[in-house]
Order: sequence, then structure tokens, then C-alpha cells
Amino acid sequence: MADRTSPAESLGDAILAGERAALARAITLVESRRADHREKAQALIQRLLPHTGRAIRVGITGVPGVGKSTTIDALGGYLTSKGHKVAVLAVDPSSTRTGGSILGDKTRMAQLAVDPNAYIRPSPSSGTLGGVAAKTRETMLLCEAAGFDIILVETVGVGQSETAVADLTDFFLVLMLPNAGDELQGIKKGIIELADMIAVNKADGTGATAARAAAAQYKAALHILAPASPLWSTPVVTISGLAGDGLEALWAKVEEHHARFEAKGLIAEKRRRQDVKWMWAMVQDRLQARLRHDPALKARTPELEAAVSSGELAPTLAAEEIAQALGL
Repeated sequence: MADRTSPAESLGDAILAGERAALARAITLVESRRADHREKAQALIQRLLPHTGRAIRVGITGVPGVGKSTTIDALGGYLTSKGHKVAVLAVDPSSTRTGGSILGDKTRMAQLAVDPNAYIRPSPSSGTLGGVAAKTRETMLLCEAAGFDIILVETVGVGQSETAVADLTDFFLVLMLPNAGDELQGIKKGIIELADMIAVNKADGTGATAARAAAAQYKAALHILAPASPLWSTPVVTISGLAGDGLEALWAKVEEHHARFEAKGLIAEKRRRQDVKWMWAMVQDRLQARLRHDPALKARTPELEAAVSSGELAPTLAAEEIAQALGL
């Protein structure tokens, strides 16, 4: 009798069995722009959905040079040593020419790259924040179905990419440098408001004193802001990703936050809100794909751009023509 197992079921079974090669194939499938691949990916996600949602999802951000990869490498190693399975998803800026990831995260996380209980996957943004959210969220679900119980989502961008990652995760960790003086002046209030915890990195050797001073300044700055939830006041800790110091205490805070919010049903509530945002991000991504690939629009758009640029056509009229072509 012929095997009637669908491709989604077959690949899904392999992922549930923890086969890393199957997980890699599935992630490549969800990142594809081909219509037939998207259809298969959607069937796969739907098949695996009941087996997702059990991981702790942590977003991690910080300015370039703060030591994100070193910290994640050390934190991930600590967590796998405690019996956890850790997936690291790095939301990279994309190459403007190829749309691919331009950062070699595996080379910067040497310990996790060879850890059998860890999985590292760069996630190219392909030029749109909606694309970041959709592709990374789908990858996160696949990793959860494969048995990873902790998902670390690293953002290497600035600005809106932090918001995108905060909307993917349960807990948002902001890494800071010890030299708080100038950096404190340049902190974006929005990032501090998103933070569930601030960790001052590089608190080792000669940097230890500066890190403690910076932590005191960040604590003072946080007193100005009202807590996002009565259940949680944003803690400030000092760590050394290089030496591995302070990571146990840092993770204890993450677990404390998760336990408090889960007990009140707030983790599930937050994820439901995130799912609605995910839906709209995917709608936006589809509209942008239609703009890129519709033959009539592809032919007409450069003409409209030229007319608007030369002042011959009002932007409102050009936008109206594009909207009508999309059936809006």
C-alpha cells in the first residue's frame, strides 16, 4: 500500500523527533519567497502548532561592541549545562544586494556552535521589519517543536528592530557598556521602556568599578519611568560575558519574571497580542511582495516614481493609482 503521508507530516514528524537536518530544511522552507514553498511552510507550521509555545523566549539587544555574542555564547553554555536545549536566532540586517545574512554569528559563538544541545540560526531580514517578525517567529515555532525549551533572539540592528524583537519574545534583555556617562545621555527612552532587565556587561578586571557605577546610574534613570507592570520592576545587574560572571543570577531573574507572569496568565495574553501583530506583519509582507512581483505594477511603478520625483504628479495621486491596482 502506498504511503499517504504528506510532505508536511513527514517533515513535521522528523522535527518532532529532534532531527537537526529536518529542522534546517524546514527553516529554509519558511524563509523561501517561492509561493509553493510558502504553502508547504504554512501547512508545516499548522501541523506543528500544538507542539509549540513551551519555551521561554528571550530577546537580547545592545549597541555594537557591547558583547552580545560573547554573552549569549556563555549564557547558552550555562543553560545547556543545566540540561536545557537552547536555540539562538540572530535577527541580522540584510545585505542590500543579496538579501542574505551578513553576520557570521556561528563564528562568534564558538562554544554553542559545537554544543549538541544548542542550535544557532541567523535570520535575514530581507529588507522589511515585517519579514523579520514573520520569518523569525516561524523559525522560533519550529525550534520549539524540535524540543528547544529556551529561545534566545538576538537583534544586531538598531531602532525599530528592537521593537520587532520585543514583539517576538516574553522577556527583553538590554545589554549596556560600563562607560555609562556618555551612553546614558544617548539612551533612547523607548528601549528602556521595553527592557525587562538591564545588564551592564564587561564587569571584569579594570571594568568592574565602572560597571558598578554604570549600574547605579541606570537604576537611578529607571526610577523616573513608571514600571510597565505592577508585577515587575526592571532590575539592573552587572555581568561579564567573557568571564561568565553573573549569568546564573541573570537567568534567575528571567525565570522569576516568567514564573510571576505565567501564574497570572500574562505570558499567554502577551503571546496572543503578539500573534495578532504577526498576522498584520504577514499581511504587510504579502502586500509588499505583490508590489515587487505584479508585472503591471513592476512596469508602472518606475514611471510613477519618476513623475512624483519630477513634480509632475502629486504623491497622493500616485499612491491612489498603486492602491487601486492592488484592489484597495
